Amino acid sequence: MDFAAAGLLDGLDGEERAARERLLAQLHEAGFTQEELEAAVAEERLALLPLDRLLSGRYTAKEIETRTGLPAAVTLRVRRLLGLPDAGPDDRAFGEPELEAAESIRLFLEAGLSEEAIAEITRVLGEAMSRLAATTAAAFAQAFLKPGDSEYDVALRFAELAQEFTSALNPVLIAAYNAHLREAVGRGVISRVEREQGAIAGAQDITICFVDLVGFTRLGGDVEAQELGTVAGKLAELAGEVTEPPVRLVKTIGDAAMFVSPEPGPVVGVALSLLDAVAASDLPSVRAGVAHGPALQRAGDFFGHCVNVASRVTGVARPGSVLCTQEVHDAAPDAFEWSAAGRYKLKGISGSVPLYRARPLAASSDGKAAREEKPRPKPKARGAAKKRPKADRQRKRASS
Repeated sequence: MDFAAAGLLDGLDGEERAARERLLAQLHEAGFTQEELEAAVAEERLALLPLDRLLSGRYTAKEIETRTGLPAAVTLRVRRLLGLPDAGPDDRAFGEPELEAAESIRLFLEAGLSEEAIAEITRVLGEAMSRLAATTAAAFAQAFLKPGDSEYDVALRFAELAQEFTSALNPVLIAAYNAHLREAVGRGVISRVEREQGAIAGAQDITICFVDLVGFTRLGGDVEAQELGTVAGKLAELAGEVTEPPVRLVKTIGDAAMFVSPEPGPVVGVALSLLDAVAASDLPSVRAGVAHGPALQRAGDFFGHCVNVASRVTGVARPGSVLCTQEVHDAAPDAFEWSAAGRYKLKGISGSVPLYRARPLAASSDGKAAREEKPRPKPKARGAAKKRPKADRQRKRASS
């Protein structure tokens, strides 16, 4: 194959040209077509082709069905639920790990797990693995990319490291999953009614807390994307550090963290601890909203009116404050220093909602009375006349 005639060496000279030519020769010999090489050059991902080939599949969905007994349609559906591009029954999109996974899924189905349950598990797994894979790939590139690397250097080094580290990552993933599974089982309760009915109860009373960075969206226009990512990462790190049982950190999404607890008091305490941790670090201010009520747990997340209320309360909280609903205040009246924040009309919530600000009890040790937090004043109507200062009015009367 004439790489120069195909335009694959355009714009290159010296060692850079020689390095690409060596890489192209190896890739072509390994079976990559001219069309694949041209596309990789155009997309500036030629150096990643060896790694792509290393991680690519060798089985079709039909072959997996023959070897495991799991219908090809189920294998293809699982792939879609994981958030991966669609594949046909004859596409070689599956490797040895997928073959082993297919055998496990077949066992789950035979044991009585429904396809709907497997689909829900698979969706959650796909979301988590997508984030983990992106994070791992970025860390991998940051650690092993060296100044002045040629495409040939990157291709060779990354393929070798992937062979070494991919299998080494599996025990880490299994250990993390087992640890979280132990925690979930430790928190789990199966009541007598649930045993009698043979089903887990739906919605149950729980406390929801959201904490978000104030002005994060506006901050995005003032700082570099990498710095913005660092801010979000630091918030997630601090959220994990302050979490203590029975409170659980459900998720972090950019500028926000979500906590749950069966009891209001502990989650309010965690929110206050996070405010202190953020204040001690070089981060923008945060605010928190806490609500208690029935919520439904699905796919590792929580849904219901209580969740919506907690989100809306967070939106009206002032920077550096933890704002709570009446139910949260009444459940822990002596655990914190409380001050009335007034009644608020929350979007999507009928009626006005009384809210209370929580502070640590230690804050009252200086003898200062807690100041009642007033509702935010309503903006004046457009075009309203401004009232003149008193001194101006007096000068006007004197002159007349």
